[in-house]
Order: sequence, then structure tokens, then C-alpha cells
Amino acid sequence: MMLRLQIENLALIERAELELAPGLNVFSGETGAGKTMLAQAIGLLAGGQPGSALVGPHADEAYVEAEFELPEGLLSAPELTALAELRPEGEETLVVARRLFRSGRSRALVWGRSCARADLESLGERLLEVSSQHEARRLSRPAEQLGLVDAHAGLEAATARMAEAWRALREARSALADAETGAADAERRRQHLEDLAARVEELDVEPGEGEALQAERTRLRHLDELTAAIANAAELLSPEDGEGALAGVARATDLVAGAVRFEPPLGAVEAELRDAAVRLEEAAIDLRGRLADLDADPGRLEQVEARLQAFADLENRYGKPLAEVVEDGAGARRALDGLVGAEERLGQLAQELAAAEVAAAAQAGELSEARADATGPLARAVESELAELGMPDAHMEIVLAEAELGPRGADRAEILLAANPGLPAGPLSQVASGGELSRIALALRVAARASGGPGTLLLDEVDAGVGGRTAHAVGERLRALAADAQVLCITHLPQIASLADGHFRVLKRSGEPSATEVEQLDGDAVVEELARMLGGDDEAALRHAQAMRG
Repeated sequence: MMLRLQIENLALIERAELELAPGLNVFSGETGAGKTMLAQAIGLLAGGQPGSALVGPHADEAYVEAEFELPEGLLSAPELTALAELRPEGEETLVVARRLFRSGRSRALVWGRSCARADLESLGERLLEVSSQHEARRLSRPAEQLGLVDAHAGLEAATARMAEAWRALREARSALADAETGAADAERRRQHLEDLAARVEELDVEPGEGEALQAERTRLRHLDELTAAIANAAELLSPEDGEGALAGVARATDLVAGAVRFEPPLGAVEAELRDAAVRLEEAAIDLRGRLADLDADPGRLEQVEARLQAFADLENRYGKPLAEVVEDGAGARRALDGLVGAEERLGQLAQELAAAEVAAAAQAGELSEARADATGPLARAVESELAELGMPDAHMEIVLAEAELGPRGADRAEILLAANPGLPAGPLSQVASGGELSRIALALRVAARASGGPGTLLLDEVDAGVGGRTAHAVGERLRALAADAQVLCITHLPQIASLADGHFRVLKRSGEPSATEVEQLDGDAVVEELARMLGGDDEAALRHAQAMRG
């Protein structure tokens, strides 16, 4: 049940805060006063699509908030898990809100904390049921008619299982399609993959091998120059015949050593000469050792050249540096290995799809049986309601036809009505007048709720085209409906308003800009509003209104 409704700057409503009663709450007012804005406000709380035009002239944003009793177990549904986590500790009621901005953006709030609009919509389906003056158009939709059958039969759990089975079926189809596409693509690329993998594996390139071979090729190409340079350098340091640099340094060391006793500071020079002699000797040994190593295999340069040419051919073939080609080759091998298990994976996915199809078909069959069992009782229940609403001879048929399997099963529902005896049954939009459609909509709602439903039902002028004794009958049915649910009814009929547990008047105040106000009425104010709805404010109208209040 909705306990409180707060509206700020929504269209012409600058501010309204309403304390709602259990049972039947009515909203009355002149045509154009803004009663439908109340329905729009409540629709926003049920996850309705916002619009920048709903933001009024009094601020840069609009705000709608409602406080509900929190039904036990409401937030235990799997799809409401995210909202359950937002609940403050110890909170006994549920506060839902929407904030709208002129940009068209909006924020959904639960207990003042942001949530997804889809979550708010799921929550709204459990808290609110909205039935507008355009119900006739909605009732002509097969999906709406099927929903009425499901509501009457109490098939919420079965339809949820069907939706889950359909989701699993779609996922299985998608997985198999993706795998088939991937396998087909890989099969088309098999020759390329095999060629790439084979060429890379045949070369067996070591990390850094290309750079190392290029350095070796440079050395081999200049081997004669290198040999001559090393040999000459070694000869200058320590020749086979005669003195070289090493012998000269040794003599200089001896001469300085003999002079140290006369000039002690020369000791440092002697030490430097001895160190230089050691280094020159090591350099000579190293040069002669390198000279011995330069006796290369005469065919080595040809081998290096051939190897580097193979690398260049691979780079030219695939248009990438060697390292990237080698990496692609490893990836090609992995892709080819994956093809080996592709058939097995496709077979497994095909089996999973078949199982999902069987499960979805079984769930759809279960739903179809339950719906078939429910159509007759629902039609009879609606006929009973229509008899109370001044249509005692109305006859209704609900026909189920096979439809393409989908998230709601494999059924299509069509409601047919014969409003008067002797007339063939036909679609509602073709055989019922405007006033009859309003009564049919109400009768269907009452009958469909036989197995329960959301705790708050909003009716936006479903009494359109109704008057006289029929209006009394409609009022009585609304009051009976309000015995089991809170009903919020936007109405222009005093016969309905006189039965209200809570009465609110919607007024438009002139000004710059105009503003809509919502007043909660009691006592004499209720009688005065009923008199206005009766068409006058004289003594006779007031007495009539008082009599209607009982």
C-alpha cells in the first residue's frame, strides 16, 4: 500500500504531499486541472520513461517520491537483489523516488540511494498496477490479454520459469552460432595457418638470433681487414724479431727504477710504468688469441647469408618484422590445435541447444495447459462482473492460439465479446462502445486480480463514458476491489467519489505561471466537491451530495 506521495515541480504541480488512505482513494477536479499528472507521477515511480517536458517552471528539476508499506518477502526475488542491498538497517517502509532533469536525464532512487531504472521497473511491477483511460487500446494487444489470463491463473512463477528457459535457449543458440562462425572462419583460414605455422617451425628461430647473425655476417665479410689489424697490433706490441712497445716500456721501467734512489718521487712513475707493462702484455696475449680464433670455416659466411635470407623472405612474405612473424606462427599453431577439438565442442553445444529447446518447449507446454484451464473460468468471472456493471447479457470467449515460442511461451490470446444476445462475438475494439469498454476493462481487472496482484491499483478515468445507474455499479465494484487492495481512482463521477475512503481535489490556479494544487478533503469540503461534480452548488445539489455520502 502507498502511504505517502510527494510531488515537486512536475509539470504544473509546484508541490503536493498526499497522505493516502487504505481502500478507495479518489482524485477529482475540473477537466484540464491536471489530474492525469498524478497518474504520470505514479507511473514514473514504476519505472516509466521520463521526459524533459515533465519538468515544471518552478525549478531546474522535478522530483517524485512515494513511501510504501514493505510487503514481507518482496525484496527476496532474485531480480531485486540489488535493491535489497540498498535497504538501510531497521527500515520498515519502502521509499521510492525519481528525479528528472531538463536535459531528459533522470535518477531512480530507493531509500535515497541510486539504482538502475530497470530495477525500479521490476520493483514497480510488484508494487503498482496502472490502468489508464486508454485501456481499450491496451486490451486490444495480444500480450495484454495473455497477461490477464496469467494474472487470473496465478502463473507468475510459471511465467518466470518460462522467461528463464527462453533466456537459456537464446544463450545456447548464440553460443552454438558463435562457435560455428568461429569454426567456419578458422577452417577458411586453415591453409594460411598451416603454411605460417610450418614455415616458422621449420626455421626454428631462436630469440635474438637475427641480430646475432647480422653481427656475425659483418665480421665474416671483413675478416681479412680484421685479421691484418689484429696481427699488426700484436706485432707492434711484441714482435717475433726485434723490440716492440712492450720491450720499450720494460727498459723505461728499469731506467726509472735506477733513478728512484736519487729522486724518490719517481717511484710513482715507476709504478705506472710497471702497470702499463702488465696491461700491454695482456693486450698482446689477447690479440694473438683472437688472431688464432679468426681461422673461420670457409663456408660459414655462406651459411649465415642463407639463414638471414630465409629470415628476410619470411618478413617479406608476411609483411612484418621477424619477431612478429614468429609470434603469429605460434598463434597459428594454437589456432590449428583448437580446430582439432572444434568438432567435439560443436557437438557439445548442439546437445546443449537441443536440451534447452526441450526444456523451453516443456515449460511452454506447461503454461499452455494452465492457460487453457484458466480461460473458461476467467471469461465466466468477467461475465459475472459485467452483469453487476449493467451488462447482464454479455458473453465472453478467450481463445488461445499457437504462437512462435518466446519468453512468454508459445500462446497468443484473443478476447472476444458479444455485448448483446444474438450478436456474434468479436474483438473488443470492434464490438464494444466507449462506455462498455470502460466497464469491460474494470471487469477484466477485477477478475484477473482474483489470485492477487500488486497492493496498489491506479485507475485513470476507467469510468469514462459511464453514467447513471451504471456509475453506481462501477463504484460498488471499485469499493469491492478496494477491500483487498488500495485503489487510486482518477474520476469525474460523483457516484464513485461518494464511496471514497480518501478524497483529493485537483485545482488549477491562474497566474504566471499557472499552477496545479492537490487538496485533501474531508467533512463539508467533500460534500461541496460532490455537489460540484453533480453539476451545481445550490442547496439541492448539496442535499443530494450529503445523501450520497450517507
